[in-house]
Amino acid sequence: MSFKKILPLLVAAAPVALATPALAQQAAPAGPAAGITTQLPRGAAPSHYAIEVTPDAANLKFTGKVSIDVTVATAMPTLVLNAADLTFSSVTLTPVKGKPITGTAKIDADAQTVSLDFGKLVAPGSYTLAITYAGIINQQANGLFALDYTDNAGAAKRALFTQFEAPDARRFVPSFDEPSYKATFDLSAIVPADQLAVGNMPVKASKDLGGGKKLVTFGTSPKMSSYLLFFGLGELDRATKMAGNTEVGVITGKGNTGKAQLALDASAAILPYYNDYFGVPFPLPKLDNVAGPGQSQFFSAMENWGAIFTFERTLLVDPRFTSEETKRTIYEVAAHEMAHQWFGDLVTMAWWDDLWLNEGFASWMATKVTDKLNPEWETLLSRVDGRERAMSLDALKTTHPVVQKITTVDQVNQAFDAITYQKGEAVITMLEGYAGEDAWKAGIQSYMKQHAYGNTVTDDLWKAVEGAGAKGLVSIAHDFTSLPGIPLVKVESAQCQGGNTLLTLSQGEFSRDDKDKTPQSWNVPVKAQTLGGEAQRLILSGGKGQVTLPGCGAYVINAGQTGYYRSLYPAENMKALAKGFGTLSSMDQTGLMADNFQLALGGYQPIGLALDLVDAVPTDGSPAVLAEVPGYLKSSYDMLEGDAATRAKIAAYTSKKLSPALAAIGYDAKAGEGPQVPVLRTSLVATLGSMGDKVVVAEANRRFAALASNPAALDGPLRNVWLGIIAENADQATWDKLRAMAKGAKSDLEKSTVYALLGKAKNEKLSAQALDLALTDEPGKTTSAAIIGQVGAAHPMQAVDYVLAHKAQYEALIDVSARSQALARLGGGSADPAMVTKLDAYATQYLTPESRKVVDRSIAAIKTRIETRGRLKAPTAAWFAGRK
Repeated sequence: MSFKKILPLLVAAAPVALATPALAQQAAPAGPAAGITTQLPRGAAPSHYAIEVTPDAANLKFTGKVSIDVTVATAMPTLVLNAADLTFSSVTLTPVKGKPITGTAKIDADAQTVSLDFGKLVAPGSYTLAITYAGIINQQANGLFALDYTDNAGAAKRALFTQFEAPDARRFVPSFDEPSYKATFDLSAIVPADQLAVGNMPVKASKDLGGGKKLVTFGTSPKMSSYLLFFGLGELDRATKMAGNTEVGVITGKGNTGKAQLALDASAAILPYYNDYFGVPFPLPKLDNVAGPGQSQFFSAMENWGAIFTFERTLLVDPRFTSEETKRTIYEVAAHEMAHQWFGDLVTMAWWDDLWLNEGFASWMATKVTDKLNPEWETLLSRVDGRERAMSLDALKTTHPVVQKITTVDQVNQAFDAITYQKGEAVITMLEGYAGEDAWKAGIQSYMKQHAYGNTVTDDLWKAVEGAGAKGLVSIAHDFTSLPGIPLVKVESAQCQGGNTLLTLSQGEFSRDDKDKTPQSWNVPVKAQTLGGEAQRLILSGGKGQVTLPGCGAYVINAGQTGYYRSLYPAENMKALAKGFGTLSSMDQTGLMADNFQLALGGYQPIGLALDLVDAVPTDGSPAVLAEVPGYLKSSYDMLEGDAATRAKIAAYTSKKLSPALAAIGYDAKAGEGPQVPVLRTSLVATLGSMGDKVVVAEANRRFAALASNPAALDGPLRNVWLGIIAENADQATWDKLRAMAKGAKSDLEKSTVYALLGKAKNEKLSAQALDLALTDEPGKTTSAAIIGQVGAAHPMQAVDYVLAHKAQYEALIDVSARSQALARLGGGSADPAMVTKLDAYATQYLTPESRKVVDRSIAAIKTRIETRGRLKAPTAAWFAGRK
């Protein structure tokens, strides 16, 4: 899942031949292995499901029949399956050699289970369990859900899709809905004859039933976990392309496949690379990427095997407003979900404790392949941003290890965070650097071949990589996946001796809210070098160590930024780094700025040393590095909230430093400009506009006014940036114009984007109007939460108070799986002590101790933000006051 989406082939009269490769399917176990977590009673396990569903899209309900081949290993009083929001009509159990036994169903809604009682013990043996049932079609992304949209002709339409990760297949079919209960699936559906049905596998048969209905039957899936099952239905088109022996496709609303060409081309390019890298060819005959209108506030895409689901905003390209950053995101999300076809689908974690085996690896692999196939994008630089997102959580007492203990449904849903994704990617990056690319790749291939169609735990991977030649990797890997927190590597002394530099290092722990704690101990792989010198490596073990570097002068102790640790330098080295900053690699420039800014926020060094690095970034150097500078200046600006005079000085400095670069590249793309220039342009315009730069704001107003005579006046990759500046600074008349623009938008993608911008207004009267608008039907069922989210970013207390006053209405606008964390996300950016009290009271009243983790994390972040701003306002103001 990304924490980032026809031809009539599937409905042709002639069935599609299933050229399914021989799959090394393992025998079905009688439940999870010993030591593997399960919330279901042990002793029974499925090997095959045959499901038939009949959706009633108009009335938001469906009926279903399922036949499950079950092996019972020990006598059981009842058979217990997962089920949520389902009702049951009949239940029968048929032994392989015997007569059907009628059963009764008892639902436990809180546990999301159904107990099937057959009047006596179910003896060991093989059975067929047949159930008829009914369920609901949701309007948010849980289980089988509906997305309403307007097609290109302006007609109202409804499409159906499924979203089952983590525990929502149980809303579609009564099932053993845990990752270790793998089985094969036959899926059939009775659907409107003029609509396209989509599943994990190609259509095997399509039968006309008369009355405008048809029965569509998909091919048998490989052995897989229930959360990877997929079904889609609607007035859809499909475009395809061959990648070796695999047909890759994109499925969109009618008339939109051309907008998915980037995703289609990306899939065709990425698949051969993955086939080679993993050493196991993609085992399904087709791989579709299915675009769904609308959005979720909590995920962008889902890796269903052979049928990836992606919201349109992360799949379709519209030349009128799609930015360069969005195009790259589309590529990377496709790469992420495709990587899951191996890491997650072919080989699946045994329980959600090891979710990072799915998400961390997919994130790492997506970055790797994007960089390999598009080196001009400098994608590896994004790993610094990812590291920082992870460390922002990992520096607080409320953090958790990469491998975490999961016991409840809410904990599963809350496990999709930056520790799982970005810390996972950062740790893998570090371990690959330690092992070497060849040994790492060989270990991955061994792991894939050994565990194909099975389930694993984290240690299975470490053993495979160490077995491929990466000696000593297991101890490092255990430290960084089992211990929460961030190592702090400090340079105790640096001595130039005979043309070499002797560094004495110590290891502590970086924390934002618990600096006095006794530091944990990690085995830290350190890579250090002097500027221009040869890099040297050591394992910092036992809390201290030494390394000799060729050359003297400024040095870096996380060269290449592959290490997951903070690096604390003496002030004299910081000054030397600032002086020679332009000679560092783009990766080290980016990483050093991020690292030192956070060290300053944490109180480990003066903020001036970090801002000196930002100041040292040359405006005529790397566009990719310069694009990072606005973020640090905006952070400083936000830190001085309530101090208008100092904010004006920060804004003046920002304009002085960045405006020449913007003038040099211009507001509009030029032929032959470098690949990173569009990204820089967006960063400069967005930040200068947000901080009220008069020239940029005037340009935004000029372009917006030009819409009256030229509807294309804003068209281009900066369209939404210009509109964001307009929205942020809007008065009532401007806000009303934006609302009218949203109403009249030519596509649902454009419509949802502009509606969301209405929540950005600085004017609280206008943001209050945006909140009221969100609770109407006007924006659309999946857009309303985005409006509220934008208000939360600008006015967190206003958004939280509004949601608390309209709790039931708000919860109907978001995914069920995200309800326990939604309020914390709305208020988590606050620096108001009253928000701490409000969030804690909410969690105490509505959440269990197990489900309030995200709320506690937001509370910790708010407390830390308050302390940091109080401590740094004066020195930050002083630094900017000294800049003319």
